[in-house]
Amino acid sequence: MTSIDSPGESMVARAILDAGDHMLSADPPIELLHLRAGGGSEDPIAVPPIVRVARLARRLGIPVSRQVRVADDEGDLDLWVQARPETGQIRLSVSGWRDRSVWKPTAAPPDYAAPGADFRWETDAALRLTFLSHDAGARHGFDTDRLLGRPLGDLFAFDPAAGDAGGLLRGAAPLDGRCARLRPTDAPVRLSAAIRHDGMGGIAGLIGATFLIDPPGEAVDEIPGSQPPLTESFTAGLDRALRTPLARIVANADSIAARADGPIAADYAEYAGDIAHAGRHLIGLVDNLVELQAIEQPDFRLAATPIDLADVARRAAGLLGVRADSAGVTIRRPALSEGMAAIGDFGRSLQILINLIGNALRYSPHGSDVVVGVERQDEWALVRVTDRGKGIAPEDQPRIFEKFERVDPSEPGGNGLGLYIARRLARAMGGDLSVESEPGQGATFTFALRAR
Repeated sequence: MTSIDSPGESMVARAILDAGDHMLSADPPIELLHLRAGGGSEDPIAVPPIVRVARLARRLGIPVSRQVRVADDEGDLDLWVQARPETGQIRLSVSGWRDRSVWKPTAAPPDYAAPGADFRWETDAALRLTFLSHDAGARHGFDTDRLLGRPLGDLFAFDPAAGDAGGLLRGAAPLDGRCARLRPTDAPVRLSAAIRHDGMGGIAGLIGATFLIDPPGEAVDEIPGSQPPLTESFTAGLDRALRTPLARIVANADSIAARADGPIAADYAEYAGDIAHAGRHLIGLVDNLVELQAIEQPDFRLAATPIDLADVARRAAGLLGVRADSAGVTIRRPALSEGMAAIGDFGRSLQILINLIGNALRYSPHGSDVVVGVERQDEWALVRVTDRGKGIAPEDQPRIFEKFERVDPSEPGGNGLGLYIARRLARAMGGDLSVESEPGQGATFTFALRAR
């Protein structure tokens, strides 16, 4: 687990599983493990070592505790899992969270036959890059030395619909045709990869090749009067300087708020929860500034590929289901039978809709609904996100799409960048993002892409 979200050895994360091993509720560390293992919002928990402990406790009808090792995206984790059976459910407590160093190859990477490949790469068992073709960086716009030792996901952005990079290790034969995007340039690529085995027959990593495919779409439209873009060196330095200490603050504050080391006064636990919330807010700001550096580059482009906007909307709503339950708000999403064919980038469209639905949840009163619907309008495919919040005055509506602008800066949450980034991304795909609202009547945000 990366330093941004590792809860620390003293943290206890909890979850409740139903009879089919689906998570009825889960703390963020367990939910992230599930997502990184390729699980979806409606899937049974996708972390096999944890599932085995839960099923053993269910079969025996008694509490079971086991130490397990889990492969995560940047290494292995040693966890202590306790599963306690209750009526029709399993209550999980996961602690430990100790990182383990992973095996790295010492020999030169073996040859991988892939005629016509633009460049080749190799990873270790934790999917860290251990080899890149010597001229790959110069030809394709990235720093080869900086990427060595980093996760494969730092080089390629994978379509969430097909699972994360970890899914590459779950195949049984050479994996051909996996599509992704080259992160430094957003160029669409096709990957070919084979599993490499160690001397004991275990999985030692991947040997892969990259093929550039269709060129990316049109460049993002320039916004008149926009500020010069942030430099990559500035955002990279900011990321390095802030992310680790902020993650440590959040982990320790969460531990105090959860009373992991013993009982404390309720007021102090509440203070610790506030500290953790503020830390996550700052981490989100760092993430947005790094994103800002990318989208404001003059050559920023997004690939245009066929997607189903209704499916993207359902996935975005599913990822925010736990948050909606906590807020007492119901998300009404498109039915499984609905489809809406469009042209755009799946990952960026998912990012936009998570932002819109998340904002709607933030401003929706308890007991209300957030309605996510799709429709076709001439040559446009639309997703509308409607809430029953306090609404936005007409004079404020243009301002909310500007950088660092918020209608009410005194309200908790948000940093004034989410809608700005979302609209830039929508326009980079040839679409747009707009709002309709009246004070006291809620708001409807419309994400539009070209229909197909």
